[in-house]
Amino acid sequence: MPFRYVFPSLVALMLAGAPSIVSAEIARADSRLPGEGGLEIFVREVSNEKQADGMPVILLHGARVPGLASFDLPVEGGSLAADLARTGKRVFIMDARGYGRSMRPAAMADPAGGKPLVNSHEVVRDLGTVVAWVKQRTGRSQVALLGWATGGHWAGMYASLNPEQVSHLIMYNALYGAHAGHRTLGPGSDMADPQNRNRYNVARFGAYRLNTADSLLLSWDRSIPAEDKAQWRDPAIASAYQREALASDPDAPRHNPPAFRAPSGALEDSFYLASGRQLWDAASIMARVLIIRSSNDFWSRPEDVTKLQEHLGNAAAVKSVMIPDATHHVHLDRMNRGRGRFLAEIIAFLNEAPPAS
Repeated sequence: MPFRYVFPSLVALMLAGAPSIVSAEIARADSRLPGEGGLEIFVREVSNEKQADGMPVILLHGARVPGLASFDLPVEGGSLAADLARTGKRVFIMDARGYGRSMRPAAMADPAGGKPLVNSHEVVRDLGTVVAWVKQRTGRSQVALLGWATGGHWAGMYASLNPEQVSHLIMYNALYGAHAGHRTLGPGSDMADPQNRNRYNVARFGAYRLNTADSLLLSWDRSIPAEDKAQWRDPAIASAYQREALASDPDAPRHNPPAFRAPSGALEDSFYLASGRQLWDAASIMARVLIIRSSNDFWSRPEDVTKLQEHLGNAAAVKSVMIPDATHHVHLDRMNRGRGRFLAEIIAFLNEAPPAS
């Protein structure tokens, strides 16, 4: 059964050019859904109690950090979910199997060696479980999806296979398999099998990876174009991001230093996307689509955006936005460092009418 608790509302976020976000009490309710193979899937609903009938929006995390640490940090400016709920949306944050508060495959209790766990087709099935539950809970016939990085790839793949279920699709700093060539992924990277550079190095990366607090900031820091990272990112956000990511795994304290587990299947799939191999085709998507890319992103590429736009021929509408000087984590950066523009684009997009059925 879900339980409910209420956090006091955060100070209203205001920035010239950004949407006005109404101050409201935000309620949170956590549930666990019966998923495939007996693996329970965790979902948190974040809603504005004054507007409890708003559009349902599902937020999907990326390859490493689970849902709550990605989208609902308990510090000001750290909860995209609360920001959207204040505009009247009913927001649902999910953890795919193997991540966060969802159940982990039995093999994640073993040492990390073995076949990569939790590939895209499995996450898409978990997302299908959540979509069906959200539709029943809200009485809506469709949902909106927002996926960050690998979450954008998963959300797009789901929307391509289930086009009638999705009204709005937001892909944020996501790979699409546009072409071969990537600075940190693909055949030219250390993720490649040294015996066959066109194959992912299963032996090295195993079934899951261990991630320390320090590892979460390395790429983020490199993408911030300032020596003083606090100019771009509130130190309280960075600390909360690290803390909540570690707290997502009860086994984290057993390691020295503490480290949380993340399945390697997403990394394997991303290797092939970065090699120019599409794992799904956007041509069947019928939703409204918003593609957002940060100019300083280290994960997605401009070619991913271009190819997506070319393929989205059946989408109800397609908009592409590039946020200048923004990082991969722009939704957690300061308002004047891209977060304000990010929020403005997403809220305006979600306020557009669903496509005609």
